[in-house]
Amino acid sequence: MGTFSSLNRNKLYQDIEQKKVDLLVIGGGITGAGIALDAVRRGLTVGLVEMQDFAAGTSSRSTKLVHGGLRYLKQFEVKMVSEVGKERAIVYENGPHVTTPEWMMLPFYNGGTFGPLMTNVGLRVYDFLAGVKKEERRKILTKEEALEKEPLLKGEDLKGAGYYVEYKTDDARLTIEVLKKAVENGAHALNYAKAQQFIYEEEKITGVEVEDQLDGSKHIFHAKYVVNATGPWVDTLREKDHSKHGKSLQLTKGVHLVFDQAKFPLKQAIYFDTPDGRMVFAIPRDGKAYIGTTDTVFKGDISQPPVNEVDQAYVLDAIQFMFPNLGLKEEDIESSWAGLRPLIHEDGKDPSEISRKDEIFESDSGLISMAGGKLTGYRKMAEEVLELITSKMKEKEGIFYGPSNTIDLPLSGGDVGGSIGFVSFKKEWIKKAVQDGLEEEDAENIVNRYGSNASIILENYKKVSAHPFSEKLSPVTEAILQYSMEYEAVCKPIDFFNQRTSALYFNIGWIERVKPEVIKYMQEKLNWPDEIKARYEQELTEAIQGAKPIIPSYS
Repeated sequence: MGTFSSLNRNKLYQDIEQKKVDLLVIGGGITGAGIALDAVRRGLTVGLVEMQDFAAGTSSRSTKLVHGGLRYLKQFEVKMVSEVGKERAIVYENGPHVTTPEWMMLPFYNGGTFGPLMTNVGLRVYDFLAGVKKEERRKILTKEEALEKEPLLKGEDLKGAGYYVEYKTDDARLTIEVLKKAVENGAHALNYAKAQQFIYEEEKITGVEVEDQLDGSKHIFHAKYVVNATGPWVDTLREKDHSKHGKSLQLTKGVHLVFDQAKFPLKQAIYFDTPDGRMVFAIPRDGKAYIGTTDTVFKGDISQPPVNEVDQAYVLDAIQFMFPNLGLKEEDIESSWAGLRPLIHEDGKDPSEISRKDEIFESDSGLISMAGGKLTGYRKMAEEVLELITSKMKEKEGIFYGPSNTIDLPLSGGDVGGSIGFVSFKKEWIKKAVQDGLEEEDAENIVNRYGSNASIILENYKKVSAHPFSEKLSPVTEAILQYSMEYEAVCKPIDFFNQRTSALYFNIGWIERVKPEVIKYMQEKLNWPDEIKARYEQELTEAIQGAKPIIPSYS
């Protein structure tokens, strides 16, 4: 098993520096994680570097759905719907702890984009293309049935609704579980390791100069092949390689707002069209409801895309349009996030029309860049990149690698017997955990988030219950934090509170309560001097502030 810990970064650097890897992946989002996993499973030696935390970019800022792209049917992109529709089920079976089916309602109104006939035909085609299971095939609801499922819906001009299954996911945790699986299979992965410069021999890329973003140290990694899987930063690296020409990225921003269920008591996930023709999701999750997304061309700091007043007002207007009796205001927003879509620029198209197809760009120097694509299609994108690389290895070195074998490979935490097995696994695990002293609610939360890795957290819990770090830090939080540092490469408090637990968006109150003790624990385990502790504390404070709503001065 590979190591994936923030406690031994120096060893990780040494391991990668000491050998020339077959493949160095730059980018630790879902695309890079998927490529690393596919490559290492085929037998390649793999290194991966990410300049921020893993999944800190687009892969923790999506609509958090592994969805089949129903809207692409409107653009007649049949192949894409078929492919990503089938991938949903694969992602679900391989990691049922991070992906769950969610019935989605698509209401139709007089004068709206979707009518009963078009919705019925569209969903039937969708069922067929995506190979939807029998029990998850679409239904058409009457107006009365739709309002019974979601009483908050606008009743005026409502004609009925389509009802079909999408898959809800924790995008950041999905990325982490894919990456952990790659590491378990021998890949080496480093967060906070920035690719600064490419190294060339005879005008061909042979490696990368990497700068550690935590201590400033510089390292040279040699590789036969380098893949640029940096999402919104793809063109930044292509510029470093002097190969950004032809097609380029167009970044568009998607914003989501989060409300407590007390303010927005949403019972049912809804997919609806707004007056300007955009499609918006409203989704209940863990006592909250979140809604999005927008689609505006973005130019600015791509590491921290902001939610501005215009974005916020747009989403609030969409809520008012579909749920008119709620009367939600800025001060009701609990948190928000903005993510960037790295779309491939085609002249003359509106941002909402540009498809999220993936493409591979290969430069004269040998840099392979993967651009575009969807969260749902990460596994197929990885397969595409690896087919290209392994065919080159066969041609140049006579080395033959077999095909991708990730189609039925459980992710880390996914050793639970698939979606059906997970039901009984969960039941048994919760029963055992309660006998070992966990509260039932905590046990359920842990197994839902960590799947088969929950047993490691339970062992941690039993140890820390006997010898706690501090009376102020609950044994459950300490057990999870310990696991996150030892098995999920958590380096900073923000990593724990954002990409590992999603608390920044869905449980800010908990962060406020536990952050002093979490920071104290991490400082002791990672030997931070006080100035580093103060910097990370400030970083977390700014992130919390940035997630909170903008209250206009007139209100």
